[in-house]
Amino acid sequence: MSATFGKLNQETLDLSDGLNILQAPNETGKSTWCAFLLSMLYGINSRERDRVGFIADKNRYAPWSGAAMSGRLDCRIGDNELTLLRETKRQTAPLGDFKAVYAGTGDEFPGLTGQSCGETLLGVSREVYERSAFIRQAGLAISQDAGLEKRIAALITTGEEDTSYSEAADALKKQLNRRRHNKTGQIPALELELAEAQRQLDTLSGSEGQLAEARREITRLAQQEADLSSLLALHDGWDAAQKRRVLTEAETASIEAERTISNLRQQAEESRLPENETIARLRGAIVNLETVRKSVDKAMAEKDAAMKASVRAETAVSDSPFAGKSVEEARREAAASPNVRAPLSFGSVLLAIFGVLCIALGIIALVWSRSFTIQGFVPGILVALGAGCVPILWKLRSQSAAQAKNAVLLKRYGTADPAEITALVETYAALCQARDESQSAVVKAAATYDALYASLTSNQQGILLEVRRFAPAAFDIAAADAALRECAVRRRELNAALSAAESARLRYETMRRQLPESDLPENAPAAPPEQSREDLNAALVDVKAQLSAAQSAADRLSGQIAALGGRAALEAQIEQLSGQIETLEAEYRSIYLAMETLEGANTELQNRFSPELGRRTAQIFSALTDGVYTDVVLDRSFHLSAEPAGDTVWRDAQLLSAGAGDQLYLAARLAICELVLPEQDAPPLVLDDALTNFDDERCKAALRLLKEEGKKRQILLFTCHSREAAFFANDPAVSVQRLTNSPSGV
Repeated sequence: MSATFGKLNQETLDLSDGLNILQAPNETGKSTWCAFLLSMLYGINSRERDRVGFIADKNRYAPWSGAAMSGRLDCRIGDNELTLLRETKRQTAPLGDFKAVYAGTGDEFPGLTGQSCGETLLGVSREVYERSAFIRQAGLAISQDAGLEKRIAALITTGEEDTSYSEAADALKKQLNRRRHNKTGQIPALELELAEAQRQLDTLSGSEGQLAEARREITRLAQQEADLSSLLALHDGWDAAQKRRVLTEAETASIEAERTISNLRQQAEESRLPENETIARLRGAIVNLETVRKSVDKAMAEKDAAMKASVRAETAVSDSPFAGKSVEEARREAAASPNVRAPLSFGSVLLAIFGVLCIALGIIALVWSRSFTIQGFVPGILVALGAGCVPILWKLRSQSAAQAKNAVLLKRYGTADPAEITALVETYAALCQARDESQSAVVKAAATYDALYASLTSNQQGILLEVRRFAPAAFDIAAADAALRECAVRRRELNAALSAAESARLRYETMRRQLPESDLPENAPAAPPEQSREDLNAALVDVKAQLSAAQSAADRLSGQIAALGGRAALEAQIEQLSGQIETLEAEYRSIYLAMETLEGANTELQNRFSPELGRRTAQIFSALTDGVYTDVVLDRSFHLSAEPAGDTVWRDAQLLSAGAGDQLYLAARLAICELVLPEQDAPPLVLDDALTNFDDERCKAALRLLKEEGKKRQILLFTCHSREAAFFANDPAVSVQRLTNSPSGV
């Protein structure tokens, strides 16, 4: 067989008759091959959905490669060799396309479909096969199934497979529960209907009496409503008469307000009263005059300050030794001043006298120098010294001339130092610049003052000219402001009168529209009712609410009576329900008796079936455990217990070790295969790591048993251990294959 299934990607597996040992490490696809074999025979349930803790086969075994799920299985049925092909043409129906052909010819095998393939080839349904010959490591235990139960019943009775105790018991129990199950079922439902019908009949009697009382209450409340409405009508007549009086007063007030407006307008026209906009503009201009006047005063103060600063700057320039000259002339004069030396000191004078004496002596020495005696040499030295004193004498002369010029500079500038004279020139230049700037500031301040004063005078004259048009006596700003205030007061009075007149007119028009002539009563009542309108309205609202509630109650009662269908209909319904309950009670008793009879028959079948299956299971279990356990019992639900050799206490399967429990259930599985599955063309036995929990000795016993069983049927033993392959290493009757390891698998 070849598979594209789960992790298997077009992988193949060749099998032999008898026992096949398929050894592979974990995650190499052993369980996937088992699931593939089952899917090739019985297909995949495409309606199965994932749920918590469970993944549907169509999703669990979707090919990892992304290819469509497909497979091929070569098998034999009788003397015919067949090839089964399954493909996926629709993603929602994996392996849904089935074909069975003769091997070698490719001709289609008749009568074999994807749904009937497994049951036709193996002779049992999928449920029976999975609970007998298809053994997973985690599924050694046997679960009860109707199909397996039918096979067992056919084995020990007539051979027909259409009888199942559990199905019959479930059907009878459903019928029993359909009639009564605790508080549900047909009988409780009918009892509830009967109780409801009786309650409705009682309700009908009470509702008829309540309806008569409600109708009497409606009549009383209707009369009370009419009386209150009449009293409110009297209130309406009185209120209408009062509204007519108020309307007349409003009309009079409106006419009087119009007359007042007319008089005020006439006075305003005669006095040429200006508009509010003109008054506001002129008063704003007067306010602005004050602002301009303050600006004029400020400009005058700034002009005076500038003139004073200018006088101070001019005085400072006049006090300078360079007054009357430009800055450039002062700088040239300072540059032309002589560089005066320091005056002669007393030491310098003595030195000059000494120099003169030396010169005189030197001349005498030169005369005597014609002889080369010591006496002639000394005078020569003296002449030389005198010559050296000549520059000193010249210097003394120059210092005497400079002393005279120094006296002149001190008198003019107060100092003879050229650096100080230069500093005086720079100070003079700064004073001249300050004088020029102060004069410019005076010109600017004067221009500002003149402009502001001209603006003030012009605005003041303009305001007075405009005000004297309606106030001829206003010859100054104070009088003009007083006249404008008086005009503003008169305008407010006129506007107030206009607003009052408009309000009076609107009030009159509104009242006239709200009270048309047709609403005015011809004969008004002399006085209003004693009860106030508020009390009458409150009483009327209360009466209307009571009347509405009474009417609703009457309508509800009428609806209830109509819905109940009348007394005769309810009495007939009660009689009918009582008869149905009696019939169902009789059926319930009959079904219960049938269930008791079926339970007895099932007990008899169990007594006939369990011993035979238990004996064969005990034989296999004893062989697997080397005689440690000698007897086995199991009930109809396949619950197993084992009896140890030499011990009379039965051991429940759940109390055994994991290995012993697996061995017990394997023995039961093999016994069921012998007793239940067809002997001719026996279905193959598939074991997926079923011997994992066996120790070595019991594993050998199980392998010997499986080899013997392999003479009757094909057996596929998938294992992750090497001991099974090692056990049959030299046995040609057993096929041993080692599957290739791969990264991950199911």
